[in-house]
Amino acid sequence: MTGARNADRMLIISTLLLVASGVVMVYSTSFVVAMKKFGDEYFFVKKHVVFAIIGLILFVIFSRIPYHLYKKLTYPILIGSVILLACLFIPGVGHKVGGATRWLKVMGITFQPSELAKVAVIIFLAYSLEAKQEVIKSFSLGFLPNILIPGVVIAMIMVQPDFGSAVTLSIMVFILCFVAGVSALHLTGLLAMVVPALYVVVAHFGYMTQRMLTYLDPWKDPYGSGFQIIQSFLAFGSGGVWGLGLGEGRQKLFYLPEAHTDFIFSVIGEELGLIGVGAVILLYVVFFVSGLMVALRAKDLFGTYLALGLTLLITLQATINMAVVMGVLPSKGLPLPLISYGGSSLVMSLIAVGIILNVYIKGNEA
Repeated sequence: MTGARNADRMLIISTLLLVASGVVMVYSTSFVVAMKKFGDEYFFVKKHVVFAIIGLILFVIFSRIPYHLYKKLTYPILIGSVILLACLFIPGVGHKVGGATRWLKVMGITFQPSELAKVAVIIFLAYSLEAKQEVIKSFSLGFLPNILIPGVVIAMIMVQPDFGSAVTLSIMVFILCFVAGVSALHLTGLLAMVVPALYVVVAHFGYMTQRMLTYLDPWKDPYGSGFQIIQSFLAFGSGGVWGLGLGEGRQKLFYLPEAHTDFIFSVIGEELGLIGVGAVILLYVVFFVSGLMVALRAKDLFGTYLALGLTLLITLQATINMAVVMGVLPSKGLPLPLISYGGSSLVMSLIAVGIILNVYIKGNEA
């Protein structure tokens, strides 16, 4: 079990390489637009580096905090995250960007409460699934609490609207409940209800319907709704195997919207080619495998579910983001974790990695 013993190193190395790659690519994808908008080509990367430093400091701190402490703080963390989500709907409090109210603005700093809410739900599930292990097959005790409470948080995220985060969290909840032994019959019944409900939700939110139509045929409106994904295809296509070279990409020159955020993976494909794309995917695979090994070696079920949930959260989001920019899935509005520009996502992701690392540390104590 040499690999399991080295899980901490694999976790740390893959995380640091992803963060370092993010710093490089955020600069490469943003310097043109930063110069145009702010007269400073380093505008975005300077902010990104600050958040990376804050995140890495918190990563070290949280890796030293005994993860069992979160058992006692489960409900305060959960309630606090729900309150922050609720604040988004207070007129004048929630900060609206691009038609979505997902941010709170405090002293000039914007924060996305859904990032904290995702971690809060995982902590709750780890606590609840362990506590209810003996009655996990029960509908009223093993199924309902572990679906309804996360469901409230997911619904609050959905109406912001933030469909991508809601979908990611929903998949993570389903997998964690399945792994914990929640009745497959109950989970199947849930799926049977969710699928038609999802259709209604997509039909209700016009932008979701448009994204689905664009996904099915982006060339139907190449200069409108299909423009972004078509530019993403062009980025991957022009990159080939070896790429055009770091900083030499053309799609970031005001062709590809959100090149330094949600669609940064497209520019990686354009500038670093298939080799760069493969390297990034490999880093996420290493991250997932190391996180999975930490979960399997945890001292207790709480540690197992906590490490697994946080690992899934990051890798699921990465998988969905990469699938979207390659046209495999409709647009979700998710950043590429640990790489994309965005302080809330980067900081909370590094905190999550710190918690996973502490599960490993405690699992290897005598």
